Amino acid sequence: MTTAVLQRPTLVLNRNWQPVRVSTVARSLVLLWNGTAKVVDPTDFQQYDWQDWSQLKPLDGEPFIQAIHSRMRVPEVVSLTVYDRMPQMDVAFSRRNLFKRDHYQCQYCGVQPGGDDLTIDHVTPRSRGGLSTWENCVLACVECNKKKANHGLAEVGMRLKKTPIRPKWKPLYAISSMPIASWTKFISEAYWNVELEP
Repeated sequence: MTTAVLQRPTLVLNRNWQPVRVSTVARSLVLLWNGTAKVVDPTDFQQYDWQDWSQLKPLDGEPFIQAIHSRMRVPEVVSLTVYDRMPQMDVAFSRRNLFKRDHYQCQYCGVQPGGDDLTIDHVTPRSRGGLSTWENCVLACVECNKKKANHGLAEVGMRLKKTPIRPKWKPLYAISSMPIASWTKFISEAYWNVELEP
């Protein structure tokens, strides 16, 4: 149980409270212990150092870390005390991130049938030298993928809804599950929608 709690995601903000990455609870507690971060309570935005945070008792139903003689609350958001620049990070090309970039939507007809009914399509087919890159791969529903098959778009009269590009990094790409509800106080809804750079 404790191991699972330590692997939960924690949102990391810079000194100016901009999201810079998603870390684990274990890593955020190390940052808290060595003084390079403070826990931000999402209910009242109060900040806590290690000594103050370790004295707080978990609320009923709230996840906690069991120590020998006490229980510690699990931080959902931490703010760095010494770092105030946004990191330059690349989004790894992966199936999971491609689904996030394309909002689980067919890039040809626009339907959102669900993850099981979507495939990854190479705009320029691999048989014609197309590579598995951000700029050449899109989500396609089964019907559109069948229609396009091993052809170019012009050959079958199909068009993309938008040009596939490498997305700009956002914390959404760093987690494999849905974000924690309290994070919405620090990250706007538009930010989680993963809009692409023009």
